[in-house]
Amino acid sequence: MDSKRSATPWLDHSALLDPSPMMIETGVQRLESGALMVAVRTDLHGCKGRMFDWWFKFFDTTQHIKWWHPVDHVEHRGWDDKWRKGENYYGASIHAVESLAEIPPVAAKLKFHDPATIFDPMKLKQALSDAHVSAVVAARIGFGEHVQLDDSGDPLNGQMLHVARDTDWGCVLRSRFVLGLDDQSTGSGPTDAMGLALMRHCYTEFTFLSRFLPSLYFGERANGEVVPLPW
Repeated sequence: MDSKRSATPWLDHSALLDPSPMMIETGVQRLESGALMVAVRTDLHGCKGRMFDWWFKFFDTTQHIKWWHPVDHVEHRGWDDKWRKGENYYGASIHAVESLAEIPPVAAKLKFHDPATIFDPMKLKQALSDAHVSAVVAARIGFGEHVQLDDSGDPLNGQMLHVARDTDWGCVLRSRFVLGLDDQSTGSGPTDAMGLALMRHCYTEFTFLSRFLPSLYFGERANGEVVPLPW
């Protein structure tokens, strides 16, 4: 851990609070800083934002993450003590091992954050009230066995956001990754090929998630909801 450094401030992701089409919904873009932005839009049929948010309070085994991506997800190495099953993932960190499409397995560390500390709290509240947003999952992310952390335990290298918006048929999920924010200290940066692989990985894992999440959510009696019977 480098106690003399802090993670790069969150970039301006406020456009994700607006349901209007964006210039890049799915794709890869090299930023002026040299960092790489990866955008992914995934339609989650049958899922709602509350289910998506609940998933991050539920999964805690390798089997669970293999449901999520049967090919790329390799190992769940555990949450820290700030994670509480069924209750909270804000401030919690997770270690895992995963492939990114054709890129071989690599360790990953993520630390999750309250979205109200990333977006303007009033704008976020308004977006939720207007049903422009139904869930936000945000984390700082790093790949490799020796992820560089700041003195708060945040990975220095990357940012990740998943923003859901409910629809009549489920929800739309917009994902954003920014990688390479600290690569001036490592001498290497994310390649375009890595960005494309991450794009495929993200789309695939959330497509798989959408296929089982509603049944799991109701089967676990999540949030105390009554199960809607189809007949």
